[in-house]
Amino acid sequence: MKIAVGADHGGFSGKEKIVLHLRRLGYRVVDVGTTSPDSVDYPDYARLVAEQVAGKKCRRGVLLCGTGIGMAIAANKVHGIRAAVVWNPAVARLAAEHNDANVLCLSGRFFDDRQRIAMLDAWLSTPFAGGRHARRIRKIRAMEKSC
Repeated sequence: MKIAVGADHGGFSGKEKIVLHLRRLGYRVVDVGTTSPDSVDYPDYARLVAEQVAGKKCRRGVLLCGTGIGMAIAANKVHGIRAAVVWNPAVARLAAEHNDANVLCLSGRFFDDRQRIAMLDAWLSTPFAGGRHARRIRKIRAMEKSC
């Protein structure tokens, strides 16, 4: 599986660890940046990752900023993206299982590397449940087309 990963300065350090972890697990990683802890604008990186996923160049994406919230807001502007901010492994599992989240948004400031990796692993290892949840995802897709 190919995964796009991006971060702003608030998530740079965590992104570097996530990229290494994903590669160790055998994932192909598209690292869109940023490449340093210097200040940058998070929407630029959210868009790069979201477009990789929406364009089916990558199956999933991971974004990090100070809280994860800004990245989620920006990524969700791209048609076909379901970006979820998570704060523990249980919520990460539910984002995958119930919401078929294709982009995971993590805080670079409020969690340590171990916690972020636990959330990432939970999200990656949980399949979408389908069923009643698929009906809801279809409704979200319909909203994208009508708005």
